[in-house]
Amino acid sequence: MKNIHFIAIGGAIMHQLALALHRQGYNITGSDDEINDPAKSNLAAAGLLPEKHGWFPEKITSSVEAIVLGMHAKGDNPELLAAQEAGIPIYSFPQYVYEVSKNKKRVVVAGSHGKTTITSMIMHILKHQGINFDYLVGARVAGFDQSVQLTDAPIIVLEGDEYPASVVEKRPKIFFYHPHISVISGIAWDHINVFPTYEIYFNQFEQYLQGMENNTRVFYNNEDDEVKRVIETSGSKLVATPYDTPPFHYEDGFPVMDTKDGPVKVSVFGRHNLLNMQAAIDVCMELGVAEADCYKAIASFTGAARRLEKVKEEKDLLVYRDFAHAPSKLRATLNAVREAYPDHHLVACFELHTFSSLNEKFLSEYAHSMDAADDAIVYFSHHALSMKGLPNLDTESVKKYFERNDVNIIDEKEKLQETVRNFISGKEKPVFLLLMSSGTFDGIDWNAVSSH
Repeated sequence: MKNIHFIAIGGAIMHQLALALHRQGYNITGSDDEINDPAKSNLAAAGLLPEKHGWFPEKITSSVEAIVLGMHAKGDNPELLAAQEAGIPIYSFPQYVYEVSKNKKRVVVAGSHGKTTITSMIMHILKHQGINFDYLVGARVAGFDQSVQLTDAPIIVLEGDEYPASVVEKRPKIFFYHPHISVISGIAWDHINVFPTYEIYFNQFEQYLQGMENNTRVFYNNEDDEVKRVIETSGSKLVATPYDTPPFHYEDGFPVMDTKDGPVKVSVFGRHNLLNMQAAIDVCMELGVAEADCYKAIASFTGAARRLEKVKEEKDLLVYRDFAHAPSKLRATLNAVREAYPDHHLVACFELHTFSSLNEKFLSEYAHSMDAADDAIVYFSHHALSMKGLPNLDTESVKKYFERNDVNIIDEKEKLQETVRNFISGKEKPVFLLLMSSGTFDGIDWNAVSSH
């Protein structure tokens, strides 16, 4: 199949798959009703940007051999209907990735949190060792030009998402990768719009494990009770191997791993990242990399984009941003900063941005999630609520769910900027400003806000 049409080509990962196949010599066409940067610029540079926004069923001709259907496309999409009528094979994103990686050894990193970081760490170690591999990862990773690569490499490393594959195929993406090696990093309820109860969400991981071939190697987070529960209920036919946070100590805000080969200073901080690191090392050793070489490589890993990423450093101010949005991620990120920078005044600013986080049925999950901060700020915009079709929220009702009396709940961009400025100025101790969101805080320029 060389002529592939992408319905909803502008998606963050969809356009990266389109580009990867284009580089392999496939003839790629696509459509979308909206395409923003970086997808717009990336597609334009490759000559793949559609001339006009919108859906054009006339693009679905007899020459199209396969359709890749993005999650953004709805069931009544005119191009999808035309493809169904013409009997053209329709693949969701993960189904097509499997099609082109059937003959590779597949490593899948799954779980509610840590997926991008663990995947990035595995990629970093393999590249450091000069091992030839393909990959799919949900963020920009230092040292890699794109987030999807497909070549004739014998290994592919996949970040496995539990979100539905497409409007036609509503099962989670991870169900379609059929791993030879997998990681389960953690289980904490998310995607309330798709999985309305925790048990339904948990069951997706049970099905994932049950769908694996006998004796598949699964590395699982031994410090997560829910992960241990899913291994007990559904992992009996697998080779399930636990991993734990490795021994370490802090020096100047950064961890030093205490290994049998001596101390290894690493460039990312936080217990959760050390735990992620152990998972990545275990996977790479399973792929044949010596343990000592794993340590040598991981020392230079600086993190995936927006995962505890430094924005600014001045004499008395550190500013970091993180992709944290689920309650478990908030706790882990805040605890990591608190432990690494005990002498700093920690100002935590979190944006409610996802469908789950803006849903009043889910907000109680955030109870005490920001307790580790000296000053806690929670922001949400009424525009985000309307875009997601959710009822309005008021600041008082949001406040009660965090179960912290002094948490600042803000729903105006200007007031947020003013509040942050006040919290980071005039402190006796150096300040650590931590910005946590899967969004952009409505486009605030944090460098301007944090300038003295």
